[in-house]
Amino acid sequence: MSWITVAAVLWGAGTGLLVPRVVYRLSVPWGEASRTACPAGHPLEGIRSGWLGLAHCTDGDRFGPSTSVISAGVAMVCGVLAVATGARPELVVWLLLVPIAVVLAIVDVAVHRLPDVVMLPFVACALVGLGGAALMPGASGSWRTALMGSLTLGACYLVLFLINPGGFGFGDVKLALALGAVLGWYGWGVWLIGTFAGYLFGALFGIVLILVRRAGRNASIPFGPFLLTGAFVGILLGSCTV
Repeated sequence: MSWITVAAVLWGAGTGLLVPRVVYRLSVPWGEASRTACPAGHPLEGIRSGWLGLAHCTDGDRFGPSTSVISAGVAMVCGVLAVATGARPELVVWLLLVPIAVVLAIVDVAVHRLPDVVMLPFVACALVGLGGAALMPGASGSWRTALMGSLTLGACYLVLFLINPGGFGFGDVKLALALGAVLGWYGWGVWLIGTFAGYLFGALFGIVLILVRRAGRNASIPFGPFLLTGAFVGILLGSCTV
């Protein structure tokens, strides 16, 4: 195992420890303010008004999703990306995006929303980060294609939202700006595959829910996690083929 992979795993494990508190605070219905107290009513205090830190309150009680499971999952994803990407500048961008993507995915599953407080930094990190990576030696992608991919996928999702706002959220439109850039970095072929993979994963999940009678044909499912998974597949494919 190379030092890059070890560093990526440690980064993932460390940032993963911080995810459950953010997820807990943001897992509220649309329009409601983020949580400011633990389930027992103790105020969430700490760095930056309680956003950063472990998911436990002053008396030691834990809350939110399992910290150990999330930390291990983020570490695994970061390690896989490090192995696939190697010592390329875009790896830094992927590692920055992973913990934010995990927050978005879990919150979307919990309350069917992609909060702007996380989404906007995610989009900015993707676009600005890849722009910086393109200036570094050893970069294996194109920022121009990433930018075009971002605008194209965002426009496509906007059309879907306007056609069927009940089944496709505006948060997914904003998410598309980041995922289009990430997939477009490695070219239009990867862009198409990653986009299709996200839709495929979401469709298969919906079919399974219908078959096991857990949802009807018109049920709304959170597409964010599947779109993010499709982008992950695209990154691995692009990293291994350049």
